[in-house]
Amino acid sequence: MSEHLPYTRAVVTFDEDGTRLDTSFRTPYLSVTVLGAEGGRPFLHLSSCEAQVIISTTGGGPVTERDVTLARQIAEAAARYLADCERLHTEQSTGLHQVDESEQGKAA
Repeated sequence: MSEHLPYTRAVVTFDEDGTRLDTSFRTPYLSVTVLGAEGGRPFLHLSSCEAQVIISTTGGGPVTERDVTLARQIAEAAARYLADCERLHTEQSTGLHQVDESEQGKAA
């Protein structure tokens, strides 16, 4: 069985279309906070020791309708992520998600 170690992956790509940054957090050691709302501009901050992502309002200016729409999409995605994590954790801890190794060997 392979060991699933936590990690954060960040890749920067430069090409004719510009610069692209991809960040994957695959770790339970992730910090998620909201900062700055008192100053009229909220920040959603996700970070690990290796990388961070900060999401804020358009152009760093006042909150727009598109900012509110994005915030709703983030909240909905986070709720789906939570539901999936809870469901899979329950299945995995009760053995419902595991394939019987003897059955797996017969299929090979």
